[in-house]
Amino acid sequence: MNLSQLTIPVTIILAPQGGEYQAICRGINQITGRPLPVILSIPIGAEPVTKYLETWLQTTTSLSQHSLPKILLMGLCGSLSPNYSVGDIVVYNDCVAIDRNQDRSKPLLVQQCCSQLTSLVQQQLGNKANLVRGLSSDRIIWSSLEKRQLGQSYQADVVDMEGFATLSVLNPKGFAVAMVRVISDDSDYNIPDLTPAISADGSLKPFPLAMGMLKQPIAATRLIRGSLRGLKVLEELSIRLFSNRQASTTEV
Repeated sequence: MNLSQLTIPVTIILAPQGGEYQAICRGINQITGRPLPVILSIPIGAEPVTKYLETWLQTTTSLSQHSLPKILLMGLCGSLSPNYSVGDIVVYNDCVAIDRNQDRSKPLLVQQCCSQLTSLVQQQLGNKANLVRGLSSDRIIWSSLEKRQLGQSYQADVVDMEGFATLSVLNPKGFAVAMVRVISDDSDYNIPDLTPAISADGSLKPFPLAMGMLKQPIAATRLIRGSLRGLKVLEELSIRLFSNRQASTTEV
């Protein structure tokens, strides 16, 4: 593969399984006539994605320290700030993890994204992308009050469930990793608490997912609308990043 032919020199995309992975595949499949990255479907949550990546590293024998693939993590996220709303594109500068021990006397554990690759992603997206700090949680942050509190406590802008773990595994190995996500729920409203629907292996359990939605129909409707909007932008975003078209103020 000739990296110089790629719009950004990424050879592997990591995407949470399900709708996010499918949206990115739809976008990438619309691009023709150029080398395209491999898209890997990763599980949801810190522990499952850690196990997945560690297994991937052990079973991928073609990796060389001198030619490690550049990796882009793509997906959806939630906003922790009134500055960012549904459909906004964010590029991570760094990522922190929630400290469940609440020991604020110790400095935050921070994982940096690759500055060079992050800069290339920003350039490709133009003024449509916002540089942010991501916060990774071990559960879904559903309460608008908790979203705002976490945003202030950790000086973070958005929340996900895989970012910090991904960087924790790949950064020490020398990989260049960038992360770009689309906001699917904002900080002003509650969403259903769907944490019970996430299994230990990082997949979604259909019945608990449906029950969680039915218990909070208004919040569920808002989440579905936000997710559909976010997935559409995510699909368009994948085209933007890996085709020759440049970002404009009216698209994506």
